[in-house]
Amino acid sequence: MINLAIAGKPNCGKSTFFAAATMAPAEIANYPFTTIDANNGVAYVRVECACKSLGIENCPACQDGVRFIPIGLIDVAGLVEGAHTGRGLGNKFLDNLREADAIIHILDASGSTDAEGNPVDRGSHNPKQDIGFIESEMKMWVYGLIEKNWNKIQRSSQQKNYSIEDAVAEQLAGLQITVNHVEEAVRITGINLKTCNEEELINFCGVLVQHAKPFIVIGNKADFAPAELLEDLKKEDIKFTCAAGELALKKAAESGLINYVAGDGDFTINAPEKLTAPQKAGLEAIRGMMKQFGGTGVQQAINSAVFDLLDMIVVYPVEDENKYCDGKDRILPDAYLMKRGSTPHDLAYQVHTDIGKGFLYAVDAKTKMRIKESHELKNGDVIKIVSTKK
Repeated sequence: MINLAIAGKPNCGKSTFFAAATMAPAEIANYPFTTIDANNGVAYVRVECACKSLGIENCPACQDGVRFIPIGLIDVAGLVEGAHTGRGLGNKFLDNLREADAIIHILDASGSTDAEGNPVDRGSHNPKQDIGFIESEMKMWVYGLIEKNWNKIQRSSQQKNYSIEDAVAEQLAGLQITVNHVEEAVRITGINLKTCNEEELINFCGVLVQHAKPFIVIGNKADFAPAELLEDLKKEDIKFTCAAGELALKKAAESGLINYVAGDGDFTINAPEKLTAPQKAGLEAIRGMMKQFGGTGVQQAINSAVFDLLDMIVVYPVEDENKYCDGKDRILPDAYLMKRGSTPHDLAYQVHTDIGKGFLYAVDAKTKMRIKESHELKNGDVIKIVSTKK
């Protein structure tokens, strides 16, 4: 499963974002380091189900053509500058990022918290100052992990058949950093790891982090942000969220007060007469915010991390290419997130290792044509895998 981590300084709204995205309980309070241990939950990416393009009605696996695919979401403890040296919760925070495939860096767009996460007057702290510091902390953390054995690694690199790229990847294997990540960072920086100096190695670590743990930056509490701060953040191409608004809408929908699906740009009220005046005013305030920002932004942020940062596609495996169903006649029962460039053989392994080992060929259910093992899958493909294994 894809794992996203929610990161940022203390008190920027990370736990509210987590609760809104997962509807899981998370401690939310207005003081630094509310989250001491990582919260783990399940969020979802939202896509248009393949049933729409196939003309299938009443697909049981989706909601009016909207499909939600689960991903892991990690709400980690707040980070302050100097964490890699042990400040704040230090390496405890950084250690929580080991399993993350990508990171959502949440800023307090309202400027209501200082650099340490302490409450201040709204607009008195410019959130632009918080951009980039998490990447910097992770860069120095990774550098610290490599530097411990760097002299030994460089000496060993003089040996025949010794791969320094493999050695670096092995040093960082606990972060799920692979030799492919290392080789890509080498290519981008042009570094010679065998002879590089400290400054070059630190720069390499920064590029390695960007490649292995890509970031998206989100401005939360956007509905409380002064106009000048919003304009300033827009110049940085930052997306905006109102996690508190999303959480309120999901709770109202859960109670049957409104009709709302995560990621919608609006909602409808089911029974206005059942709402109190404050509830009506609160919902209308959220509606106004949604019109301004095109929704609450929470679902959009998750989708952007998965599809833009990680470049994933959605593929639907089936057993019957004519009925688009599995062996129990369930229509489009599964939807898999896969890296763009994946093949039918990759899909077979993702369905089950044995099916991958016994792979023979695949069929494009939309065209009914047999496709090669090396065929590059496209977003929305419906694929039948033919294997010697069941």
